[in-house]
Amino acid sequence: MTYGIVIRYRFDSSWLRLSRAERNQYGEIFRKDVVGPYADRLTVRHFDAEAFAADYSDFLLIETDDLRAYYHFVEGLRDSDLIARGWARIHDITIGVPDGYKEYERDHV
Repeated sequence: MTYGIVIRYRFDSSWLRLSRAERNQYGEIFRKDVVGPYADRLTVRHFDAEAFAADYSDFLLIETDDLRAYYHFVEGLRDSDLIARGWARIHDITIGVPDGYKEYERDHV
């Protein structure tokens, strides 16, 4: 079963005080060190949302059929400078399955 996961988060002003070059450099490190080890099991996409939402500034859209890999990814995310230095704070996490009702109907109706 494939899962869709949305992790909404807000960047802190301490992140915004970094230069764009520093933020871009950290973004590369994040992709390599936090996302990279799971790239074969997770699809991770980043979206900016500050122009469209007040509670969070960005979100990750993740797809996977491996919840263990996802869990380990989140542990790595929490250990990363992004969270540990307070640059970002997770707002909420939502998980679902695409068209889950169809699988239910196939198995139970």
